[in-house]
Amino acid sequence: MKIYAIRHGETDWNKEKRIQGRTDIELNEIGIKQAESIKDLIKNEHFDLIISSPLKRAKKTAEIVSNGVPIVYSDGIIERNFGLFEGKIMTEINFEDCYNYNLNYDDGSIEKVQDLVKRVYTFLDEVKEKYSDKKVLLVTHGGVIRAIKIYFEGLPENGMLPHAATKNCELKEFIYKD
Repeated sequence: MKIYAIRHGETDWNKEKRIQGRTDIELNEIGIKQAESIKDLIKNEHFDLIISSPLKRAKKTAEIVSNGVPIVYSDGIIERNFGLFEGKIMTEINFEDCYNYNLNYDDGSIEKVQDLVKRVYTFLDEVKEKYSDKKVLLVTHGGVIRAIKIYFEGLPENGMLPHAATKNCELKEFIYKD
């Protein structure tokens, strides 16, 4: 079974390199155009279902790309809560340390990376069980796609969730191994 994932379109905070986390930011004009462009690229894919994060930026992206495909919303792929870091410029903190599974950074406000991974793994296991006969598209966030990537490819020894290098509205394909 294959699963597909799209990161939401651009927001003003993406453009400014701000940490969004659960802050519910709208797509900007570029983000809307990105979603419209990916819609054209995937229109012949014939997805059976779209599962989207409920945050506005993902939700709007899902609505734009849907081509009439049913959309359901799941907190299983909502972006990670970055607590006190939300709104900060990424270079103001050691952002990559927040994605070290072994370190499992915890300042008391951030969702620990091990909790993010557990949540995403549980979600993906449920998708596999529930929709094994369906072609599913996920519309989600960069941090979630990092966790999806290690679900399918494994966690590196150094514990760093690999930067998925997923651009806004980029499509990724993942294959479940039986």
